Amino acid sequence: MTRELTLEPQEPAASAVTERTRPDLRLANAGPHIDLAAAEHAAAGLLAALGIQLDSESTRDTPARMARAYAELLETEPLRLTTFPNDGGYDELVLARDIPFRTLCEHHLLPFAGVAHVGYVPGERILGLSKLARVVEHYAARPQVQERLTKQVADCLTSRLRPRAVGVVLEAEHTCMTLRGVRSRGCVTVTSAFAGTLRDDASGRAEFLALAGMGRGED
Repeated sequence: MTRELTLEPQEPAASAVTERTRPDLRLANAGPHIDLAAAEHAAAGLLAALGIQLDSESTRDTPARMARAYAELLETEPLRLTTFPNDGGYDELVLARDIPFRTLCEHHLLPFAGVAHVGYVPGERILGLSKLARVVEHYAARPQVQERLTKQVADCLTSRLRPRAVGVVLEAEHTCMTLRGVRSRGCVTVTSAFAGTLRDDASGRAEFLALAGMGRGED
């Protein structure tokens, strides 16, 4: 029997999820309301306040383009996390590495992007492999900080899948520090979250990091 967990757009907290006796776990949230007209008006005001002229052919539609671009970055669809019985009793690490993601820094509303390495050791159920990437995509579709994003992905898998272990590592470049401020171009920020046996067992964490390819660029 398959089991599905539904994440609606912009899920705020794991406590909003309730497990039912039937095979579906549902997480309900109405999601954000995006008013493109208001966003375009606000973007025009911001650009004007920054001294950017909007009367040329190239810039006349820039406020509308900005509004649509940010709306796209914040857009997410309800997500079904399909699970299956672990009939084979698999008890080793399942890992998807180099999952690309992009989101917005909530402090400056500038993009940060990178890759996620997400894995787990199954318990009674296993997860459709593509859903590991879908979980990352879901939580990235809102203004974020990397630390929270890392923990949200780990907490979601821990509480909904109930595996023996979970590991999440994110590597990302933040334009709020590479294009402004200290302008540390090429700087990559790494965050991690481990649960279950991966948190308690150093050798298990080392295996996760090795399979994720951490340090593969070193001599």
